[in-house]
Amino acid sequence: MVILLLHKRIYREFPLFFSYQVWVSVVALGATFGASGLPSELYVRLFLVLSVLDAIFMSSILAEMSISVLQPVRAMLPKQTILGVLTMIGTAALVIWPLTSPPGIANLSNTSQYIIHLDLTTSMLRILFLICLTALSHFLSIGWRDRVVQISTGFGFFSFISLCVTFLHINQGVGDTSLNRLYHVLDQITVCAYISSMLYWLVCFAHDVPNRQEFTPQMQAMIGSVVENARSIRLAMGSPQRKN
Repeated sequence: MVILLLHKRIYREFPLFFSYQVWVSVVALGATFGASGLPSELYVRLFLVLSVLDAIFMSSILAEMSISVLQPVRAMLPKQTILGVLTMIGTAALVIWPLTSPPGIANLSNTSQYIIHLDLTTSMLRILFLICLTALSHFLSIGWRDRVVQISTGFGFFSFISLCVTFLHINQGVGDTSLNRLYHVLDQITVCAYISSMLYWLVCFAHDVPNRQEFTPQMQAMIGSVVENARSIRLAMGSPQRKN
C-alpha cells in the first residue's frame, strides 16, 4: 500500500492519508509485540493514547479530503478555510460523542469507555463524511473514480464493520471460554475489514483518475454566497463600531 502510494505519487495530494498508512503499519507491529510483553493495565492505557492520536489523525485526514474536494474553487476560498473545516469536524465530533454510549458501556472501566467513545465517534464521522460526499457528488462533479471518494469509501466500509463489532463486544460479555474466543474472532473481523479496505484501495489506486471537473453552477453559486457572508460577518466583527 505504502509503495503504491509512493509510486503513483498520491502521497503528494494526500500526505496525511499516506502518513496514516505508515502509522497503521507501525502501530500494528508494535501492538503485536506489546500485547504479549506488556501488563494488561499498561497495554490498555497505551491503547487509549494511541486511540487519541488515531482520532486526531483521522480528523486531519477528513479535513485534507475536504480541502481536496474544494480544489476547483480554492481561488474563491479564504486562507482560513482549513480552520473552518477543522472547526466543523470538531463540532460534529462533539455532537456525536454523547450519542456513542451503547448498552453496557457503564460496566466497563473509564479507560475502556473512552476508547469505545473515540472509536465510535471517529467511525461515525467517517461514515457521515461518506454520506455527505455521496449526496453532494452530483453538485461537486465527482464520481467513484475520484480519489477522495475512493478513500472515503474504504474508510466507510471499515467504519461500518468496526461499529458493528463494537456493539457486539458491548453486548456479548466475556469470561466464558467460548465468549472469549468469539471476542477474539470479532476483533479479527475488524482487522480483516481494514485489510479489505486496503485491497480496495490497491485496486483503485493502481488506475489513473480523470481530471477533476468544475463544480456545477449551483454549487459554485452556493459556495460563493457562503464565502461572501463569512467575509461580511468578519468585517462587521472587526469594525470600529463593533469594538466600541
